[in-house]
Amino acid sequence: MARIFYSFALIIISPLIVFYLYILRGKKNQGYRAHFKERFGFVSKSLFTVKTKPLVFHCASVGEVLAATPLIKALQKVHPNLNILITCNTPTGREQILSQFKNTVACSYLPIDFPFATARFLKRIKPQALCILETELWPNLMAISRKKNIPVLVINARLSEKSQQGYQKVAKLTHIIMCSITVLASHNKTDATRFIELGLEASKSHVTGSIKFDITPSEEQLAKVLNLKQLYNSNEDNNDERFVWVAGSTHPVEHELVLLAHQELLKKQPNALLIIAPRHPEQFDKVAELLTQSPLSFSRRSQNNYNNEQILLADTLGELQCLYGAANVSFIGGSLIRRGGHNPLESAAFSVGVITGPHTYNFDHVYPELIKLKGAVVVDNNDELAKQLITFSQNTKACQTLGIKAAQCVTKNQGAIQKTLNIINQYLEPKP
Repeated sequence: MARIFYSFALIIISPLIVFYLYILRGKKNQGYRAHFKERFGFVSKSLFTVKTKPLVFHCASVGEVLAATPLIKALQKVHPNLNILITCNTPTGREQILSQFKNTVACSYLPIDFPFATARFLKRIKPQALCILETELWPNLMAISRKKNIPVLVINARLSEKSQQGYQKVAKLTHIIMCSITVLASHNKTDATRFIELGLEASKSHVTGSIKFDITPSEEQLAKVLNLKQLYNSNEDNNDERFVWVAGSTHPVEHELVLLAHQELLKKQPNALLIIAPRHPEQFDKVAELLTQSPLSFSRRSQNNYNNEQILLADTLGELQCLYGAANVSFIGGSLIRRGGHNPLESAAFSVGVITGPHTYNFDHVYPELIKLKGAVVVDNNDELAKQLITFSQNTKACQTLGIKAAQCVTKNQGAIQKTLNIINQYLEPKP
């Protein structure tokens, strides 16, 4: 009954959902209008012409795609003929899938959780198993998968106390979700306990750690970092090495705070360079306009016309990890405002230390360990951010130590991918 009410409510508000995705989001990003039929389960026939049933990975957006990439590539290495379909919810997620995997996997949007759309999707795809990253727990998707005897594996699972309370408010719907999970691989015992308290059978729960720690820069990435350092780390006027910091995944309001901090830094380090990478592509032009109205000189990465400006606007996709690697220190956005922060390990893996604001609840499974091992420092506002930047710009050793400690934290917590692979392998259908 709970799922019936949930589905009915979705259908009632479906015009608003379509208006939001196609009109509002589509106006800002045309990618939301492309492949729109997939939102209703009408996936391309080319996705299911392969004789073997696909293994489906669902990654909500860019962050989940990046986290899942090492896992999926490890799986491809062990099972080179495995048919893999990766689904997502956003155009940027889709672009990241294509960038990371080229034509080695199939890609589509996950349908909106209407029962008819989900049923159509599963009937057409006929997956051998469904791997859901983190907490993308859609009731109809999971319940219908269970009904069709499709294993549902929730991997890299995390559940904050706040989210747990939210699920408790819709207990009957949550019960359906928990009963539909075949196996759950969680970050730690705390996350596992929260799922069990919501009704998950304890025997279905495994603690594997976070696959986000299993990040290792590739040779290609290291070569690109070296080129970026040569391009941005020296001052053409006097050949002095510049202090470079990256503000990655920043949001509105936060953009302005970051620029204020950089202006304070420039008073002490006139040659300092800020590379600012807005979280969403629709913010690129807005930040460019903001910079145009400021007293700061800037260039755009997409235009490839850098000429020793004070700021580089990183308005490209798929480069943020390497830009982190080219910096002395990074600031991870979504944390000076209440957005919950973004992944600091993309910076830490390149031995680049992390500065974060106080709002990091999306990464409660990462930041406590990173801070404890002294690979990250917390600032409460843009004034403290500026002071911390000035300190690191004047104390090279302290800045380098922060980066070393950050990389050590990543290495110490690796191993989740192999544990997760061991679980996935149990649910792969034998080769015909």
